[in-house]
Amino acid sequence: MEEDLFDFWKFLAGIGIFLWGMHQLENAIKELGGKSFRNLLQKSTNTAFKGILIGALITAILQSSSLVTLMVLAFLGAGVINLKNSIGVILGANLGTTITAWIVATLGFKLSVADFAMPFLGLGSLLYLFSSSRPVLKNIGAFAVGFGLLFLGLDFMKTAIEAVAEQIDLSVFHAYGLWVYLLIGIVVTALIQSSSAMVVIILSSINAGVIGLLEGAVLIIGANIGTTITVALGSLNGSADKKRLALAHTLFNVITGILIFIFIKPLISYTMHIFNIADPLMELVLLNTLINLMGIILFFPFINKLENWLQHRFMSSEPIGISKFIKNVSPKVPEIAITALEKDMQFAFDRTISFISSVWKESEEQKKQISIWRRILQQPQNLMEQYAQIKILEDELTNYHIDLQEENLSLEDAERLTSLMLTLRTLVYASKDLKDVLHNIKEMEEKEDALTQKYYHQLKQYSFEFLREIKTFLETEKIDGLHPDWIEKNAAQYNIWISNIYQDYKTYTQNFPISTMTNVLKQVVSSLDNLGSASVHFKMETRKVIDKE
Repeated sequence: MEEDLFDFWKFLAGIGIFLWGMHQLENAIKELGGKSFRNLLQKSTNTAFKGILIGALITAILQSSSLVTLMVLAFLGAGVINLKNSIGVILGANLGTTITAWIVATLGFKLSVADFAMPFLGLGSLLYLFSSSRPVLKNIGAFAVGFGLLFLGLDFMKTAIEAVAEQIDLSVFHAYGLWVYLLIGIVVTALIQSSSAMVVIILSSINAGVIGLLEGAVLIIGANIGTTITVALGSLNGSADKKRLALAHTLFNVITGILIFIFIKPLISYTMHIFNIADPLMELVLLNTLINLMGIILFFPFINKLENWLQHRFMSSEPIGISKFIKNVSPKVPEIAITALEKDMQFAFDRTISFISSVWKESEEQKKQISIWRRILQQPQNLMEQYAQIKILEDELTNYHIDLQEENLSLEDAERLTSLMLTLRTLVYASKDLKDVLHNIKEMEEKEDALTQKYYHQLKQYSFEFLREIKTFLETEKIDGLHPDWIEKNAAQYNIWISNIYQDYKTYTQNFPISTMTNVLKQVVSSLDNLGSASVHFKMETRKVIDKE
């Protein structure tokens, strides 16, 4: 009895050590090459098929489908990849994660696992402890420790199961049918939250003779279904996109699992005959790979329809806020978060330019539909609402910036983030300058004297010409050699206006105060100066990022 208890705790310790090793491996590889993998994922997923290939490759290397899922969610939220291609990556990740089973079946049951793990644990621990000032060596040490823990945990589980193999009789379950093993696979995987660990348990059980190949294959199917529960639970309080991906992942594993379960016996017979495999462990890991591969083949033709269907799900879970991108991206992935921030900065430019245009422009259709008195009363309120939206967007971007600062940013990312916030402040100043004289501008619009109308139309025409230049500049991809002299141009125009206005006031009959007129001129020029400065700063910073890539 004492021995049984000891074996149980050894088995439990094996699961814990294995999971901890997986965690260490994930963190070490993320630090060593996380940015490179993110760049690969970003640049190589322009189609669903490429998404499947890249998802499988990155997951096979990182040994973590959860990490790949996190990256996919971040890219999806940032608008870097669409939902269809992100589904492709998730399908590929399911295939890539089967590499763990191949490693374990190939090495874990062919060698003295404990002896194999010791050099990795010993050398890795020393490298990790004595290389704190050298991040690359430290992470290589962490990788070695994780690899050693992985196989030490496997050894604990294997020996614990072997010790009690003769005492376990699972024949009692046979009377209930294979669905019992399916249920066991689902429940245990959901409890330990790792399909890789469950696969190791199944392989250990087959190696010890506790279960046969058929029962092991059904447990594998259950493990594939059970792993979706963790993702589904994690998405409950998440964004709509996170729930959509979790649902796609669940549908893929559940539908594939049920179909394979129905035909599991002929599938085993067919694969053993075709591939002529005598080793049940190798047969099982092959089945694990084939299950996911067949699921991909089954789902791939329907990805477009699945995307359309998912787009109409979880509409109530769409994130609240004016921003379009940052609300969908966790600050925990800084590089992607900053990309989302850049996209929302472009959105802030659109909002600001729209506000400035609205100050000067009102369509003829609106004028016909709304009386002059209602227009005088309502238009400022509409414009103030636009300005309020810009301020709310500023608050959202600023709060996101604060959250990002708490992350471990590289010097390059920190400088990029600071530059974006400087652009944001300058952009908001452009709106505020105009907002402060909004009532004066509307008053000028309604004045009938020739002098006021003259300067109102000059300001209006000059502002629209300036906005056209800004839009052209922002939309131009190649800006080498472009150095807009907007501030000098605005200063020259302002001096012309100020010089002329005092002369005009001597000759024109007017009823608009000259002090108010000069203040409007000053604020309009200041607004355009800030808009121009923000545009140049933003475009140059974006150019630097593209050049580095």
